[in-house]
Amino acid sequence: MKRLSALLIGTLLWLALPALVAQAPDQSHMYAHPPIRISNWPQNPDQPTGILPSQFKAAYGFNRIPNQGQGQTIAIVDAYDDPNLESDVAYYVSYFHLSPCSFQKVQVGNPTDNIEWGLEESLDVEQACMLAPQAKIILVEATTQSLSDLLTAVQVAYSPPYNATVISMSFGYLEFSGETGDDSYFCNIVNGNGQPVTFVAASGDGGHHPIYPAASRCVIAAGGTTLTLSTVLPLANPLQLNYGMEAGWAESGGGVSPYEPQLSYQNPACATWSTSNRCIPDIASVADNIPVYDTYGAPGWNNVAGTSIASPDWASFLTLVNSARASKGEGLLSQAAQDLYTIYYSSNYLTDFHDITMGSNGNCGSQCNAGPDYDLVTGIGTYQANNLYSALVAAPN
Repeated sequence: MKRLSALLIGTLLWLALPALVAQAPDQSHMYAHPPIRISNWPQNPDQPTGILPSQFKAAYGFNRIPNQGQGQTIAIVDAYDDPNLESDVAYYVSYFHLSPCSFQKVQVGNPTDNIEWGLEESLDVEQACMLAPQAKIILVEATTQSLSDLLTAVQVAYSPPYNATVISMSFGYLEFSGETGDDSYFCNIVNGNGQPVTFVAASGDGGHHPIYPAASRCVIAAGGTTLTLSTVLPLANPLQLNYGMEAGWAESGGGVSPYEPQLSYQNPACATWSTSNRCIPDIASVADNIPVYDTYGAPGWNNVAGTSIASPDWASFLTLVNSARASKGEGLLSQAAQDLYTIYYSSNYLTDFHDITMGSNGNCGSQCNAGPDYDLVTGIGTYQANNLYSALVAAPN
């Protein structure tokens, strides 16, 4: 009850935030919240429920990708601290018999403990450990959830000595007129080793309205789906695929930014809704019915929902791609978003992506409905990871 009460308070604060934020240009007075919640699925603190790691991998084809992220650094940016994180992640990895992962907590300033963000941190790190266990995983904890502190943490993530090549941001706040000035934290960034940095952000859990930094023209915005497996029974072959169907998650954030310009590669994908302004999200992944192990203010296993799931998952996937490119002597992805849209416009679209054609995130007509091709709920869709991986490894840079 303590955890549920804390998350309820956080949700109410999030819903009350827009009226305050819209009038607050001072970054120190702008506060982000993690797009995560306890799901509506049955909860059992003693054992995991939902889509388990092996099922997740088989659904999307990660079980056919041999690369584990070696040689790359993925950074996760959150706020505050979870004092139980190291032991919780170790338990999660052991429980599911996953490969050990290299995980480091980096504190910027002196972040205090926070239950709401603790669950987010457990989710983010556990998802990265599941998908990219041989990458160096850095959790950068901002001092507070103020925008200025979180952006400082982003800078720390890609600067020496950490030098992340992919950064996941499971936080967001309402857009405001001066946000394009903050795009400098994400546009044309290289790390301390001179390598390009790719940013991925959760598109939000408020349904049809965009949030920042997912709305940034230099960030890949990750929306959410509800995933149904083909079968919940054990698979006969570890390389067997187990994708059933997907629908747009009812709370997946999306829409047209009133402030961010649309880059050329998003047109004509988004031309139905705008030919000049940025459309959100770009891509999607499952955002519901995922188990997380967290004992800080919680009893253990939690079944969660949120586009916070999609952000570290896509960041981990792009880390696998970068690892494979580096092993071949190729440069790291320098235009990942454009590469994804290039595939969308190609004849390989339905080989590399699942086009999500069902589901809704509001009551605003076509803008709130998932449908064929690009939509404002799930973007260009979810990954057929094994196929999309090969396409991006071979993509020109």
